[in-house]
Amino acid sequence: MPFIQAAGITGAICLLLAGHPAWAGQGTIYYYQDDSGTHHFTDLPTSQEYRPFAFFGRTTVKTPGQLQQSIETHSSSYQVDPDLIRAMIQVESSFDAGAVSLAGARGLMQIMPKTQKDLGLKDPFDADSNVEAGVRYYRWLLNRFQETELALAAYNAGPSRVEKYDGIPPFEETVNYVDRVLDIYNNSKQVR
Repeated sequence: MPFIQAAGITGAICLLLAGHPAWAGQGTIYYYQDDSGTHHFTDLPTSQEYRPFAFFGRTTVKTPGQLQQSIETHSSSYQVDPDLIRAMIQVESSFDAGAVSLAGARGLMQIMPKTQKDLGLKDPFDADSNVEAGVRYYRWLLNRFQETELALAAYNAGPSRVEKYDGIPPFEETVNYVDRVLDIYNNSKQVR
């Protein structure tokens, strides 16, 4: 299904689901609105104009206790403070295992598709798998940059940008991300 053009979002979704019942059980629908107001939908985006619209498939939602256990287990395995991972998840996805960002990052720790592939993460919406991959990736970044702030900046903006700017990149989103994660993390330490 290369793409569908429709004047209305509801009509397009109905066409997608009615016309492709086997496909409707999995994947992501991407969309963009052109200058004339027409919405374009596809499961195979051909340009950067497309943004995730909806995900159809399974998401594994854990109870708070199960999620806490995943965070503790994987943080211990990779020797990362679980309070920092909780702060990252709060900022990344607000603990929503089915979250998809406008840029296409997925799951609790908002892992981008290319990073997901590099990490061997098959199902970004499986909470435990997503946490494991996110913690493993953060550990790798921490080993590479040796400082919490730089590893967080690299998690948000990418390691090449941290190297390019020889520090936290001067992007408002990245600066705010690092500040928010560290504020939540530091507050969690004060409460204990």
